[in-house]
Amino acid sequence: MRNKARNILLFLFSVTSVISQEKQTIGAKNNAPKNVLLICIDDLRPELHSFGATYIKSPNIDYLSSIGRPFIRHYVNAPSCGPSRYTMLTGRYGIEYRNDSNEALFSLANDRSKNPDQFAPTMPEWFRKQGYTTVSVGKISHHPGGYGGKYWDDENIIEMPNAWDKHLMPVGEWKNPSGAMHGLANGKIREANNKKVLETVEGPDTLYPDGLIAEEGLKQLGELATGDKPFFLAIGLIKPHLPFGVPKKYLDQYEGVAIPSPVHPEKPTGKTTWHPSNEFMNYDRDGKDPREDKEFALELKKYYAACVTYADKQVGDILKKLKETGADKNTIIVLWGDHGWHLGEHAIWGKHSLFEESLRSPLIIYNPDMKYPGKQSHAVVETLDVFPTLCDLTKLSKPDFAQGTSLAPILENPNTKGHATVAYTAEATTIRTNQYRFIEHCNGDVELYNHLKDPYEIKNIATKNPELVLELRKQMEAKLKNPIHCKN
Repeated sequence: MRNKARNILLFLFSVTSVISQEKQTIGAKNNAPKNVLLICIDDLRPELHSFGATYIKSPNIDYLSSIGRPFIRHYVNAPSCGPSRYTMLTGRYGIEYRNDSNEALFSLANDRSKNPDQFAPTMPEWFRKQGYTTVSVGKISHHPGGYGGKYWDDENIIEMPNAWDKHLMPVGEWKNPSGAMHGLANGKIREANNKKVLETVEGPDTLYPDGLIAEEGLKQLGELATGDKPFFLAIGLIKPHLPFGVPKKYLDQYEGVAIPSPVHPEKPTGKTTWHPSNEFMNYDRDGKDPREDKEFALELKKYYAACVTYADKQVGDILKKLKETGADKNTIIVLWGDHGWHLGEHAIWGKHSLFEESLRSPLIIYNPDMKYPGKQSHAVVETLDVFPTLCDLTKLSKPDFAQGTSLAPILENPNTKGHATVAYTAEATTIRTNQYRFIEHCNGDVELYNHLKDPYEIKNIATKNPELVLELRKQMEAKLKNPIHCKN
């Protein structure tokens, strides 16, 4: 009897120990620092099914919206790739580099090399210094892969020094990152005699560079998920950036789909940030102009939509891989469009304006333990907010140099109010509030639009509201904190 009782006690003790160890393991996982998965998509409008568009096929981004927090009124801080990514990756407006356009991060790197103690670390550098493994794949900063030089592959010229443990850009048949950035199918490179704006070819996703970027991203995700350190993985997709080249299976999904015509396609009157769409017009269009040819405009929109669906497929593969690794239970996901894109609105085909279409882009944040998943936020927020938000969600110390506002309260309660946002080009600066957009040009001209009455920003009411103009100018300058004014 004694031996039997002793054996029972030993058994119960062993079971209790196993349960205790399992609880400790679970507790350790729950207390482990959260990973970050950042997905950047180039030239992505907020014209997604989960953001209200009825004809776009974006099931994977829509799924992320259903489990995360879609920010329906998110605005970037610059309507161009380089400066917009600057603000996201530094947490600062970067107004001092407003005339450097896509070279803003290189300019910062150059200034830091001369005065290293006077400049703050970038967002991935901040995470790296606090124990994270940081990896970028594809286009995160302006140059895919993060290097400079003629072909963007000179490892002696680094766009973001000290930021990444690895910064990778698979180039395949395109030979170098510069060639892949505007790559056509099967390794063809955009050149002076080969600048087709539309292209579709039968074949796999790897016909275009995003297929390779996604494959490398999946590989890195698998390795990072088995590591012993938290990770900050950024994967940057190029489509739907020009040229609108896409595997045919994605274009086929839009056969028979009614594509809506561009709304308010008229060129604005008076002083605005309208431009003649030079980036787009420099492509080979077979002599067609979508501002005059309605059928061509609809064809362009169809190809753009197919490019979005192609990018969405890569997002789906990334989310699936994250779940397969089990790291989804402890990983924050941010999906971010670097700016919007005009598809004929205001007679613009491209970005670079300070109209709503250039500045509004998708932002979705998923936190594994967030409340009210899938609930949309209609708060006005800006790209600058991503850095402090990720610090809050990962419980890292928030940098005092970051100029954004944490969105953690909106992740807790989607009805939480937002804040005014600021954006700029080399020629003008704007502030967007819940009701108004105010724009001030370098030469002193101003624009003011009341979004409650004029959502398409057509009627400039600045001259009739001088007091409101002064108030919004003060708000704009207060947010920028001693802004460096642009040159006339």
